Amino acid sequence: MDELKLNVMKRVILFIVILALLIFIPSWTFLYWQGWIYLLVISISLLSMTLYFLNHDRALMERRIKIGPQAEKKKIQKVIQSFYIILLITLVLISVIDHRFVLSNVPNVLNIISNLLVLIGIYIIYSVFKENSFASATIEVDKEQKVISTGPYSIVRHPMYSGALLLFIFTPIALGSIFGLIPAVLLITILMFRTLDEEKSLNKELSGYLDYCKNIKFRLIPYIW
Repeated sequence: MDELKLNVMKRVILFIVILALLIFIPSWTFLYWQGWIYLLVISISLLSMTLYFLNHDRALMERRIKIGPQAEKKKIQKVIQSFYIILLITLVLISVIDHRFVLSNVPNVLNIISNLLVLIGIYIIYSVFKENSFASATIEVDKEQKVISTGPYSIVRHPMYSGALLLFIFTPIALGSIFGLIPAVLLITILMFRTLDEEKSLNKELSGYLDYCKNIKFRLIPYIW
């Protein structure tokens, strides 16, 4: 296994381990079927996507491996990414604790539907990666980058964030929680700020992006925003 594959797979496995700890330590039980299903949905999807793109688009993986606040060039994005990580952890913790102490009641059918919607969110992100090899984890414009207006980009300007939106909203419900929607709303707010700031950079640095914005009116949700 070459160095890139090794580094990427280490990060993916570490993420899965951390997610498992965040789910099962606060729940204090392995008899948490909602936690197991969610963990399997995320783990299998993430491993499958990673292996696929490592074999079919190494350039994308090289861009995606640069992730987190330290990788961002702009101070505002370093702050946004820091809040993003904190809120993601908080979302999982609150959802699991809510389920453990039965602070809210989520019907089993909603757990299943929410996992399906999480899968749809992941599929949207996968579609973005297939369509756009320049889908970096940080806000930057490559000198060879061009405007992509096909696939999911023909519907909204930031389809990867649209996929993330589904993950934020339906992760708490998939884990059996209503109170987890509180950090989810904060995450969506952070995502909107990131989107607006990213568009400033794209308008300045990416040729043709202004014309693209005139044709594609909505940023994340068709006919809403």
